[in-house]
Amino acid sequence: MDCLVIKGGTPLKGEVRISGAKNAALPLMAATLLTKEECVLRNLPDLSDVRFMARILKSLGAEVQMNRGTLRVRAANIEGYGDYDLIRKMRGSICILGPLMGRLNKAKVSMPGGCVIGARPIDLHLKGMRDLGASVRIEAGYVHARAKRLTGGECFLGGRCGPTVLGTANVMMAATLANGTTVIQSAACEPEITDLATFLNTMGAKISGAGSPTITIHGVRRLQGAEHRVIPDRIEAATYALAGAVTGGDLTLRHCQPGDLSAVLEKMREAGVRLDTGRNSLRVRTTKQLNSVDITTMPHAGFPTDVQAQMMVLMLQSPGISIITERIFESRFMHVNELARMGADISIEGPSAIVKGGQPLSGADVMASDLRASAALVLAGLAARGTTRVNRVYHIDRGYENIDGKLRALGANISREPGQ
Repeated sequence: MDCLVIKGGTPLKGEVRISGAKNAALPLMAATLLTKEECVLRNLPDLSDVRFMARILKSLGAEVQMNRGTLRVRAANIEGYGDYDLIRKMRGSICILGPLMGRLNKAKVSMPGGCVIGARPIDLHLKGMRDLGASVRIEAGYVHARAKRLTGGECFLGGRCGPTVLGTANVMMAATLANGTTVIQSAACEPEITDLATFLNTMGAKISGAGSPTITIHGVRRLQGAEHRVIPDRIEAATYALAGAVTGGDLTLRHCQPGDLSAVLEKMREAGVRLDTGRNSLRVRTTKQLNSVDITTMPHAGFPTDVQAQMMVLMLQSPGISIITERIFESRFMHVNELARMGADISIEGPSAIVKGGQPLSGADVMASDLRASAALVLAGLAARGTTRVNRVYHIDRGYENIDGKLRALGANISREPGQ
């Protein structure tokens, strides 16, 4: 397994291009199963998760071609069986359930895997299929779902920690080919859901309300092939913006959508970071004095849980005490022990992390536990004195395209080496 070796203390300067959004790409790829005709997706990020999803589509019988960020899929003849060996490696793979049910009215899909960041049950996904008239059972680690034909209905997708994003995507995709009208209440409002709805409508679906808590889908008989460009990755954009801030740099992000980052940018400004937003760009500069701020993760358009760990590193640079409260996933502070190895003063009290900032970090050997935790450790390494080795970077390769190359282009002293 590779590791990233970082010699910290260099302010990042220059421009970085933001890649296509992983969290949009995976449902979009799954949606190509809804039609026999060819679909083309552009601006796809080069990530291990994307490559895994391409393998899953092939295993279902689709013809798949990937070349330099462009994916072509023709799912003329597919089967409804999602193999355990592929799906167990990535939680996002569960989003094939909805397209298979919409297209075939049957599916056998392995229970998904992914990052270990707390309980992320798929009960709302299954409830959504049942609300559309499917019989669903779990047997021997597989979801078995079947219907004569899906039928539109009312579907409530609110969960204990807010709406389910992939659950919303699954129900929305299945409902496009259902008989009648489906209304999703307490739908996820993330930009990735809006992007998926845009693609589905281009394919001939009739979806309205995406981006709001109520989505209405009028089922159609068939969908056609279409082309679509994946939206920029708002989490990658937030990560690079915070990388610029924690290193005291002067960084410009290109091909991003600052409007999708409102909650993050508001907290960064409150912390004293200078931000200049353009239509598709963001410039990040820091002042001499940062401020501690409190953060609570929430569903969109609140502060995203996927940026919590990276924001914690900025708070470590800010004199004073900040309280970071995690309301989405109950076990998403696994990076705290690794940051402590670098000199961070953080204590956990229930769902909150108490961060005492303003003390310098020092380089250390650390271990990544999940995708966003690994990004936080990279940011900490960039800000620290000395050398940091981030092990198990296969986590970061799931969600950040060429992160070491992009950071080197900004002046970072970072290299990829064989690791633990």
